[in-house]
Amino acid sequence: MVTVVRLDGPGSVSLGEEPDPPLGATGVRLRTLYSGISAGTEMSQYRGTNAHLTKTWDADRRLFAPGAPATAYPTVVGYEEIGEVVEVGPAVTSVRPGRLVWGVWGHRSGTVVEEAYAADRLLDPRADPLLGIFSHIGSVALNAVLDADIHVGETVVVFGLGVVGQLVAQLARRNGARVVGVDAVPQRLDLAARLGAEEVLDVRGGEVAERVRDLTGGRGADVALDVSGNPRALHEAVRTVARNARVVAGGFYQGEGLGLLLGEEFHHNRVTLVCSQISGVAPALVHRWDRKRLADTVLDLAVAGHLRLRPLVSHVLPVADAAAAYELVDSRPDLVMQVVLAFGPDRFPPG
Repeated sequence: MVTVVRLDGPGSVSLGEEPDPPLGATGVRLRTLYSGISAGTEMSQYRGTNAHLTKTWDADRRLFAPGAPATAYPTVVGYEEIGEVVEVGPAVTSVRPGRLVWGVWGHRSGTVVEEAYAADRLLDPRADPLLGIFSHIGSVALNAVLDADIHVGETVVVFGLGVVGQLVAQLARRNGARVVGVDAVPQRLDLAARLGAEEVLDVRGGEVAERVRDLTGGRGADVALDVSGNPRALHEAVRTVARNARVVAGGFYQGEGLGLLLGEEFHHNRVTLVCSQISGVAPALVHRWDRKRLADTVLDLAVAGHLRLRPLVSHVLPVADAAAAYELVDSRPDLVMQVVLAFGPDRFPPG
């Protein structure tokens, strides 16, 4: 049997079991090593605020409408997995037991994927296995940076220094930007500074836009990215950029956009507001970039030492403690960054 982590309702987590999936001729059976908990989409499901839990998503018209929800409890969530190949079908030739495969299969102790899927997602043998959980969340961050269209020498302000924000800040520096990180949690500000942000600003001090203008000779930031999911932060991001500049909204905003005042700086400074969401890339890039290339790029940068992912892992907890792990992510942003569920003995504790 396969152990699964289920969300049974808002704030309710349990462990369950599913039958082992059959292994076909071209199948690859994976034993999950680690699965990361997302502080964005996944926590919106844990909190019961995700629109898919209350409305119908019409995929053809791409509209939400009143009606039966698209997602119902209980549900198995999770999209940051790394597993070990333990068995292959008789027709499999390109994947062997012992290799590690990254991908998306939810908080499950095991799964079966097709050979082509596994062969396309083999983790570099030199890599720390924990890096594999960043394939998806790293893609989200890189997609936001591509949407931001950052140029060498620009000042880029990142609002929200959780996992995605820390990744965005590092990637923006790789693009040649001067990075300013903004958050209300001192530990996150300290981490961003250690990982290379040139400036960090505690939002609790107020006047973020004013302080950024002081740093830029009165001009304002060239680009701001809000990955906090807080509409008030998005409003401050709009205030922070220069006239005719752009703001990338990469957070997963829940409910009404309270605090977003579009009749102020947004209107008077002709700010461009760009949505970044992982279901697609910028139209100008769609012929060259896709989800697979985003993930490959993030992991290649990490293996080469150009992107530091390991310091983002704050907790590795056994899957038996899944309920406590969700509660930790939900209630203690001052303590956590990336929380990871271990489906076996943890050979790689946080470092």
